[in-house]
Amino acid sequence: MAEQTEEKKEPESKRAVHTYPLIRHSDMNDEMRTEAMELCVTACEKFASNNENAARMIKETMDKKFGASWHAVVGEGYGFEITHEVKNLLYMFFGGNMAIIVWKCS
Repeated sequence: MAEQTEEKKEPESKRAVHTYPLIRHSDMNDEMRTEAMELCVTACEKFASNNENAARMIKETMDKKFGASWHAVVGEGYGFEITHEVKNLLYMFFGGNMAIIVWKCS
């Protein structure tokens, strides 16, 4: 008789939680991308329980540093379709499932 052995498999629902910034897409130059990424991390850490204030801080700081008409969305579980100026988009994740998108359009 052939013996049947059952292998126990790990549940596939395990997800990697990123505690570092993970850039999903960006067409910014390296210097601007680094500054924007650091700004997003700082804003999300400072306003961990208030996404609206984090987005406001990101938008106002980007307006001051790189000129007007920046937009920012901070949150979880959203989709987007935007039109933006070339070389002015950053889409990233931070702290697991917190998504941040920053773009410029005029």
